[in-house]
Amino acid sequence: MDYAERLTVPLRWWVQGTMFVASLWLAVLAATPEVVAWSVTALAMGVLVAMFVGYGRPRVSVDGTTFRAGRAHIPLELVGRATALEADDVRRQAGVDADARAYLLLRPYLKRGVRVDIADPADPTPYWLVSSRRPDALVSALEAGRTRATAG
Repeated sequence: MDYAERLTVPLRWWVQGTMFVASLWLAVLAATPEVVAWSVTALAMGVLVAMFVGYGRPRVSVDGTTFRAGRAHIPLELVGRATALEADDVRRQAGVDADARAYLLLRPYLKRGVRVDIADPADPTPYWLVSSRRPDALVSALEAGRTRATAG
C-alpha cells in the first residue's frame, strides 16, 4: 500500500454529538420516567455512533495498481495529473468551477484535497475531487504509482 487514509469524523464532532445527546437526556428526563429517558438516550447515542462511523468510513488509498476513493476505483494507468489543493481551491473546484460530471468525495471537516484528472477517453468523468488530510502525500503516491504503471 503506497498511501492509505480513512476520512474519519473529527473528535470535535463526537464531543458536540455527545453534548447534544446529554441535552436530549436532560430534556426527556424532565418530562418522562427515568427508564424512558435512559432508553431514548441510548437509542439516540446508537444513532449518533452509527451516523458518524458511516460518514467517516470512506477510505482513500493508492496501491500498486489502483487508486481508490470511497466506493470508486480506477487503475493507475488511467489516472492523469494529480494536484494538491488548498481550502480555497477545493471550494472553488467544488462550486463555481465545478463540472457536473466529476466524482466528488468531499468531507466538510477536511478543507484540503486533491484533484485527480482522469485520462480514460471512455470515461465521462473528467476528474475526481477528493478530500484529504495529507494531499501532498496522496499526490506523491499517485505520481509514483502512475509512473510505475506506465513504465511496466
